[in-house]
Amino acid sequence: MSLPADIRRLDSGKHLVILLLLGAQLFPFYMLLQTSVKDNHQFLASPWTPPLPGKWHTENFSYALKLVLPYVANTLFVALVGTLGSLAAALAGAYFFARHRGVLHRVCWAAFVLLLMMPTVMNIVPLFAQLRDMGLLNSLWALILVGMAGTQAFNLYVLRAFVEEIPRDLFDAAQIDGASHLAQILHVVLPMSLPILGTLGIVTFLGLWNDFLLPLLITRDAEKFTVGVGLVYLEGEYVKEWGRIMAAFLVASVPMVVLFLFTMKWFVRGIASGAIKG
Repeated sequence: MSLPADIRRLDSGKHLVILLLLGAQLFPFYMLLQTSVKDNHQFLASPWTPPLPGKWHTENFSYALKLVLPYVANTLFVALVGTLGSLAAALAGAYFFARHRGVLHRVCWAAFVLLLMMPTVMNIVPLFAQLRDMGLLNSLWALILVGMAGTQAFNLYVLRAFVEEIPRDLFDAAQIDGASHLAQILHVVLPMSLPILGTLGIVTFLGLWNDFLLPLLITRDAEKFTVGVGLVYLEGEYVKEWGRIMAAFLVASVPMVVLFLFTMKWFVRGIASGAIKG
């Protein structure tokens, strides 16, 4: 049985809109890809179309790998250590706020929630002064510590709700067996919170990876640049080598594509478990 003409036209219109949106989203990637195999002469002569395979300048990628890999290593170190530290601290804090009701419990929790409403730019000047006094300027550890502190409020806010949903009987049984608070976190809270920890880990890692303002202000030596800062300095003073710049951008985007492909299942699982618990 064929569909009525009105429904077919409506479906065709929807498909056309979807294709236009996909084209708009993929067009920057197309420009990045086809520009990365050109030299400046080819780019200026034909910026919108790719060159023939025999005229590709693959040496752009050799230049990009040599230049970008140290930046990728620095960013990976900052993002990985910062994410692990942030999740560990947030999990311990969530256990405290979910399981213990002290006198200052509401005040401390309100302070953490208040941090969610504060824009990061407000703290740049006092943060820079504090890092200078601590001797942490031009250091990757400064990015790690600030990244851990900056992601605490959101991670703690989300994890507290999950820890509160864990049955109290599990904690009572662990206490009867003589488990300490640390043992309860490791053997009760951690296994039960793995789905949401995966989601928060991905979000935190992406935030630290894409951070630009703080590394720009703190790092001075080129060997300590992160990806965002290092790519900015690719532009020459007088001439812009567009092929090399686009190749470097393409190489720098590969780790995020790999992360997306291998962790999307965990991200969706964490979101779904939160929806079920809610």
